[in-house]
Amino acid sequence: MLEKLLEINDIHAEADKKEILKGLNLTVNKGEIHVIMGPNGAGKSTLMNVIMGHPKYKVTNGSIDFEGENITELKTNERAKKGIFLSFQNPEEVPGITVESLLRSARTESTGKPIKLLAFRRELKEKMALLEMNESYAERYLNVGFSGGEKKKNEIIQMLMINPKLAILDETDSGLDVDAVKIVSKGISEFKNENNSILIITHNSKILQYLKPDFVHVLLDGKIVKTGDASLMNEINTKGFASFREMV
Repeated sequence: MLEKLLEINDIHAEADKKEILKGLNLTVNKGEIHVIMGPNGAGKSTLMNVIMGHPKYKVTNGSIDFEGENITELKTNERAKKGIFLSFQNPEEVPGITVESLLRSARTESTGKPIKLLAFRRELKEKMALLEMNESYAERYLNVGFSGGEKKKNEIIQMLMINPKLAILDETDSGLDVDAVKIVSKGISEFKNENNSILIITHNSKILQYLKPDFVHVLLDGKIVKTGDASLMNEINTKGFASFREMV
């Protein structure tokens, strides 16, 4: 029997008093890859932020359950401790905090256990090699002077080192060349197992050439209007999102 990880029930959410999500429903079971696709302005980023508990977004109706617990009112850091991770579309530069120190703090917070430094550094070195990222980046300030591709790789390294139960990847393939998409996809595949889940939010299917999703959802005007398997991506690529407007 499939075990539910994330269940979103009739979520309505607004930002700046404007309703963006309008009764969205979504269930993600452990071991699954889900893809949310939709045009700009459909509500994809809002959904991501609502799941993560961004204070800018106000849930006006509905609920979010994670492993059977209602987390609708929990703060962002509390959700992160429960095992939810968000990879940003445009990672911020953070002067004064190195990549390694951030990851050590995140690992300690998520596990509640002390870090064995040598083992941690060995593991980090292995993950950076997997993502074809020079290990010297571990001692650099977070994303400062990083290229767009390096920032995206660093997000995936964070995911691998923190090892969350649910990874939300927001436009991870945005701005990446073909080689970088392959490398990032390899890191995502390394993370995936039967006990965790991935929610990929995108408006194109570049990264999905290398990852096989279990479900693809079309998000329009704040609602999921169609769900299918990986073949739904072909329909989207052929017809565009306009063909789903009548379902709204």
